[in-house]
Amino acid sequence: MRNALIYLMMLLCMAPLSAQEADTLAVHEADSSEVLPKGRLIPVKGAFLQQLQERDSVLIADQLLYGFELDGVLEGTQLVLPELPQKQDYRLMYLSPWRMDTLKVTKQGKDQPRLMDLKGSVVISSFEEGLYELPQIVVGRMTADGVLDTLVFDPMRLEVKTMPVDTATFVPHDIKGQIRYPVTFAEVMPWLGLFWLCSMLIILVVGLIIMNRRRNDPAFAHKDPAHIVALRKLDSYRGNKMWAPEKQKAFYSGVTDTLREYISERYGIGAMEMTTAEIFDQMKSVDLPKELYDDAKELFDRADFVKFAKYVASDEDNAAALPVAVRFVTETYRTEVEEESALKTDDVGTTKDGGNE
Repeated sequence: MRNALIYLMMLLCMAPLSAQEADTLAVHEADSSEVLPKGRLIPVKGAFLQQLQERDSVLIADQLLYGFELDGVLEGTQLVLPELPQKQDYRLMYLSPWRMDTLKVTKQGKDQPRLMDLKGSVVISSFEEGLYELPQIVVGRMTADGVLDTLVFDPMRLEVKTMPVDTATFVPHDIKGQIRYPVTFAEVMPWLGLFWLCSMLIILVVGLIIMNRRRNDPAFAHKDPAHIVALRKLDSYRGNKMWAPEKQKAFYSGVTDTLREYISERYGIGAMEMTTAEIFDQMKSVDLPKELYDDAKELFDRADFVKFAKYVASDEDNAAALPVAVRFVTETYRTEVEEESALKTDDVGTTKDGGNE
């Protein structure tokens, strides 16, 4: 009873060879759907585990042949091979179907079946380190009298190891040095174009910055002549709205400061940092009409009284202040123009005399 149960369980776990493989091996396939007579449960030696890579131990992802060998099988014997699992496990994976090979054929006497040495194998692999008990190989063998024997091969163990790596001394390196090809013009051209574009943008930005600085820098700004600047400022003080006692200080300060700036530009005298006495002491060396000199000095003296002595000037003095300042500017500028014209006339006369000679 026990043997019958084991026999039925083995039948459920077996799958037949294909017809093409059976013909090649001269081994016929058994029909597992038939009701077969009881056979024997036969322990057999001959299971093998063969490593396909030449190394001392089995490493992760190595491929191995796992199978069995049967010697002296009568020609015409039918075999039922184990069915491979449908769902694979990365710890033990089947990479090929069963393969049957004929190792040796031995002829017997006349009208006697030949004896065959057979080898069945599958390719297996493992992707995890460990020690595994491989599934026991169970093969059904139908004899000539129609009895199905169950051949149970010795179980096998598979030990999978990982390659040890010494992280302290291991230095990864290229298997082969990099190949360096010469740079072509087509490869350099885009970079040259980008370089020139960036250069033009930098030049444009720098030019704009320089132009903006020059525009805002007084040293590069267009300057009107000193007499134009002075007359424009003096014109802003016209009218009697600045003659009120509380506004006279601002009025006289504005008029005299305008004349100080004009004198500094016209004669190169540091009038802005000088007192009235110092200014007109320096002006003595300038060829000015005496009346113009005296009127200007009187204007500066009156302005000092208003600014520092709280003096309140009369309306007549206030009305005369601005015309005196304007006349000082126009007279000195006219003198400058006349001097320049005289110099040009002398230069032209000298040139003509030299040409006549």
